[in-house]
Amino acid sequence: MTAVSDTLLLERFRAGDEQSFEQLFERHYDLVYGVLFRLTGTRAEAEDLAQDVFLKLYRQPIRHASNVAGWLYRVAVNTGYNALRANQRRYWREQATALDQPKPDSPESLAARREEQQQVRAALAKLKPRSAKLLILRESGFSYDELAGMIGVSPTSVGTLLARARKQFEEAYRTMAVDSEREEDNG
Repeated sequence: MTAVSDTLLLERFRAGDEQSFEQLFERHYDLVYGVLFRLTGTRAEAEDLAQDVFLKLYRQPIRHASNVAGWLYRVAVNTGYNALRANQRRYWREQATALDQPKPDSPESLAARREEQQQVRAALAKLKPRSAKLLILRESGFSYDELAGMIGVSPTSVGTLLARARKQFEEAYRTMAVDSEREEDNG
């Protein structure tokens, strides 16, 4: 029922009905924001990126969309990954220029949590895009059927794909932790 309603709202919006777009926005904002928050880890960035996702829909409404929600979530994940890549590039540029500058003191637990979040994001960035999308969307609370529709596979394949993605994530995370320990020992 929701997919039909979304499709109808999208058709009405393409015909010029602004209220239909507002209804789509209200219906899907929380889940789009949730996916982006899990990816970026910051509320402000997730809000900005969620606005970008809906702005893309507003500027160029999709045609022949049978699954508006799936399209929005795919665009959200891709937008989030692009932001992560940009942030990672920015981080490394800043690190290169800030080597000689003193770092501000912060509580140890906050620093450890931020480091872990960075490692999780970096490990996700090392995965194939489909595997990372599956993990993030599953952690966002989507069912196997919903995941299947979003990535275009049969629902019976989702469990196997998730298991592989989790294993790949664990390996990437473990490798990064070992590399981090080596850097600390050598540093």
